[in-house]
Amino acid sequence: MGTTALVPVRFRLDVLLEEAGISQRELAARSGVSPTTVNRMANNLTAQVSLGTLDSLSVTLTEILGRQVEPGELLERDAPPKRRGR
Repeated sequence: MGTTALVPVRFRLDVLLEEAGISQRELAARSGVSPTTVNRMANNLTAQVSLGTLDSLSVTLTEILGRQVEPGELLERDAPPKRRGR
């Protein structure tokens, strides 16, 4: 019986902050999310986050960027590791 390796998921907040042209601190202040949480997400130092946090950040980024930012845009799947031939 084979096992499936977990594929890591990472936050894309750093990319969205750059696109928005704002700092982590400004996003935290405008969204009501703690600066520590924003920093940990932007640097991929956390493995979990609440749906409320994702929603607050996506609503705030929508207002700043002038386009719809869905909560799913804050996440991406890293490329799966390549399998070795048998």
